[in-house]
Amino acid sequence: MHRDVARVDMCGDSARVENGTHKGCRYINNRILALFTVLGLTTLLAACSSYAPGGLRIDRSIQAKSQDSRVELVVLHYTAADRAQSLKILSEQNVSSHYLITDDAVPHVYQLVGEDRRAWHAGISQWYGRNNLNAASIGIEIVNQGPEGVHWAAYTPAQISTVITLLRGIIQRHQIKPYNVVGHSDIAPQRKTDPGPAFPWKQLAQAGIGRWYDEAQAGLYKRQFEREGLPDVCWFQKELERLGYQTSTSGVLDLATKNVIAAFQMHYRPSRYDGMPDAETAAILKALP
Repeated sequence: MHRDVARVDMCGDSARVENGTHKGCRYINNRILALFTVLGLTTLLAACSSYAPGGLRIDRSIQAKSQDSRVELVVLHYTAADRAQSLKILSEQNVSSHYLITDDAVPHVYQLVGEDRRAWHAGISQWYGRNNLNAASIGIEIVNQGPEGVHWAAYTPAQISTVITLLRGIIQRHQIKPYNVVGHSDIAPQRKTDPGPAFPWKQLAQAGIGRWYDEAQAGLYKRQFEREGLPDVCWFQKELERLGYQTSTSGVLDLATKNVIAAFQMHYRPSRYDGMPDAETAAILKALP
């Protein structure tokens, strides 16, 4: 009897007791149960929406077979400035390179930008129809004054040895193709001349770096062109395009075409780079794979 009275007091004096159970109490108990259910769901949803993993664990134990480096080219430059100016320009101004090689007796190599990041060295450029080359290249600046009147500043043997060693590592890390080791003038022939005709591309080729041509075969082609005459301008333009250079195929020897021919000559025939088609230039073009 005392238990029933206690239920009546808890649930309200005006409620009735039936079979030892209070109707109002059942109603309140159901309301309380529903309330706890809603609160529980709300708490769970809040917990899910505010999930913060803290130190996220990423499993790198399995690596995809189908992948390669984002880096496809190496572009060589001269700085046209001394060491102090070059370092200041490349580290503080709106231009940069991945590496800077000084002209000290024992060259110092600065890495100014990580190889996994983009440096701003190529500018408006194109190679094999691809532009935005900053995103796919590593830039190497070499302290060298470039043109000095009618002459060009020489690179020191120590600088070239350093360039070769640096390039070997980059090429191995990124599996860069020989034809993608280029000069700034190759990818931007309308506005750039670096690394210039004083840069020893043949020496790099002898060290197994970059693209070169079969010199014996080029000699045969040269004699053939001297006997039979030169191909037309359109042939030169198409051959340059085949080898990666951006050029028109208009058949007109305009200034833009001369600039591209001059860039090619600086790379492969630096003894004369006047931009004019000749038998030796045609022979080298034909001998290049």
